[in-house]
Amino acid sequence: MTKRLDNLPAERLLTVAEAAEYLNTSQRFPRRLIEERRIRFVRVGRFVRIPESALHEYIAAGLVEPVTLRGNYSRRAA
Repeated sequence: MTKRLDNLPAERLLTVAEAAEYLNTSQRFPRRLIEERRIRFVRVGRFVRIPESALHEYIAAGLVEPVTLRGNYSRRAA
């Protein structure tokens, strides 16, 4: 039985090297993400490709919003 790929959107698939460059990391980092199944990936034969949207999702999941203080707080000297 073959899987139908008609419903998949046309999306850019990145190599491990391209994903590492996109994340500004070494190639080892995206390989580890794949090995630990912390990021979506696609096998194309014996090659591994990472959808660009998977990188966007990974970055968004790690996004830390700044804390805003309310009121008129002042720092005390130590």
